Amino acid sequence: MKSNYVIGIDLGTTNSALAYTEIHQDEDPFVAANVQVMTIPQLSNPGEVREQDLLPSFLYLPGSSDFPAGSLTLPWNLEQEYVVGELAQKRGAENAGRLVSSAKSWLSYSGVDRTAPLVPFRAPEGVDKISPVEASRRYLEHIRQAWDFRMPEAPFAAQQVLVTVPASFDAVARELTLEAAGKAGYQNLTLLEEPQAAFYAWIERHPDWRDRVRVGDLILVVDIGGGTTDFTLIAVAERGGELALERVAVGEHILLGGDNIDLALAGAVSQRLAEKGTPIDARQLQTLWNNCRVAKENLLEPGAVVTEQAVTILGKGSGVVGGSIKATLHRDDIDRILSDGFLPQVASDAMPERQRRAGLQEIGLPYAADPAITKHLARFLRQPAAISEHGSVRRGPSGLACPSHVLFNGGVLKAGLVRERLLSALNRWLAAERVAPVKPLSGEDLTHAVARGAAYHGLARSGRGVRIRGGVPRTYYVAIESAMPAAPGFPALVKALTVVPFGMEEGTQVSIPGREFGVVVGQPAEFRFFTSAARKNDQPGDLIEDIRGELEELSPMEVTLPAGVAPSEVVPVSFETVITETGLFQLWCVAGDRRRWKLEFNVRERVVVA
Repeated sequence: MKSNYVIGIDLGTTNSALAYTEIHQDEDPFVAANVQVMTIPQLSNPGEVREQDLLPSFLYLPGSSDFPAGSLTLPWNLEQEYVVGELAQKRGAENAGRLVSSAKSWLSYSGVDRTAPLVPFRAPEGVDKISPVEASRRYLEHIRQAWDFRMPEAPFAAQQVLVTVPASFDAVARELTLEAAGKAGYQNLTLLEEPQAAFYAWIERHPDWRDRVRVGDLILVVDIGGGTTDFTLIAVAERGGELALERVAVGEHILLGGDNIDLALAGAVSQRLAEKGTPIDARQLQTLWNNCRVAKENLLEPGAVVTEQAVTILGKGSGVVGGSIKATLHRDDIDRILSDGFLPQVASDAMPERQRRAGLQEIGLPYAADPAITKHLARFLRQPAAISEHGSVRRGPSGLACPSHVLFNGGVLKAGLVRERLLSALNRWLAAERVAPVKPLSGEDLTHAVARGAAYHGLARSGRGVRIRGGVPRTYYVAIESAMPAAPGFPALVKALTVVPFGMEEGTQVSIPGREFGVVVGQPAEFRFFTSAARKNDQPGDLIEDIRGELEELSPMEVTLPAGVAPSEVVPVSFETVITETGLFQLWCVAGDRRRWKLEFNVRERVVVA
């Protein structure tokens, strides 16, 4: 069936959104795209369905007596057994033990089995947990069903769909996102990085963008959402006499965002309660955390005039009047915590602090040890950036990358205070480098930019718009075990072979020249992969002797590659790398007799490859 629309979906940590644009095959490619935001029907109260321009990324797993029978009915589902969206967020604030939140952050955490039932993380006994992949599937399925309900003449399965992910997502997290989408009924699907989508949205809103930037400009995209902080650098270059855009650097995956701010606010409120003789326990703190999120959003809403917001926590026993505890979040609390804790004014060479790790830790998300976003930004601007065919990233005398423009994205940056503090820090650093102040790229809807930009990019892929060059945001390596005699106390040395260079474009492949290695077939063998966001000049076939420091190991996988006649053997092979159109990494082992085996990131502990 012919696609009539391009659909862009922002699968966010706190909120998700959908935008779309119609495809006109015969339309002038220079005509501005007409991107629209679609409202998403969802339960706002039991038995009440409302259309909202955002779908809160919350999932509530009801108990048998949580809701009256039939009150969870949706227009497309008369027997819904769970709640997604606004009502889930509301009810979860009252009963956090049944609320799934931050599923996207769990999806990116390589330290756990992301297909295992992990969330709600602190669910009480009797609550059946689900996996982060399953939670993501339910969000994506709700969006698909909402589209089919609203647009029955254009079935979702027949349209071109782009789902966004953080630029810092590793290959496994990307594959898991694709898996969740596939289970939700998505077919013509492409993944797109969120900072790029935000910049595409700015281009879509400003057809005169070529008059606003020039060759040599360096654009910093700062994306602070509910769960993560992402930084990206985009260079303005010249190609064929035309302005061109090229992504030249991507930051690390930083679990630092609105969730951290909400917890800090909850800590401030709970401290005041304790000082007044009303301490709260861990369960109540979880509820207060959720309530502070809502209160913060109300206080920071553009144009808000109120300076405080009431928050309510359920009490622990009969001694609490009315069975609840009343507290207040003040605007001054937000200003102080943001300014001092998350956005301190620091020097450009200040690096994030690394926490001393305890020998035993509670299993949970690996949140950033240092909450100072300005320190993480300083480290990002001091990392070695890519050198493209058009020249190096512009830098100051101290080596600091010096952006000429900044584009803000993410719900946290709706707050003017956050934008002002970041601009102030950037301009102090640039002044020290004797570089002109950074210019904000304004005029974008921070709430829907990622979804809008994804829809625009869908048109750009077909020639109706501007595309950002960039490709894979990291360099990837496969582990090669050295051929050395066994010796007690000396494990086999491991080297890292570069198989995916930074910037390798989606939909391309490369052969690893002049190197041959032995691959074990016919029996289980462990394959290890590494990645680096800092090493951007390693080329396919480069062998890294020292894997410590800049290389980060991904989850290893045990694979049984099928053998031929012999039950097991070591086969000499060369390598070919493929980056699919969806951005997934495949490594092909090619034998001299034309046998081929494919290795790709897979979430299962043990895999048999056909």
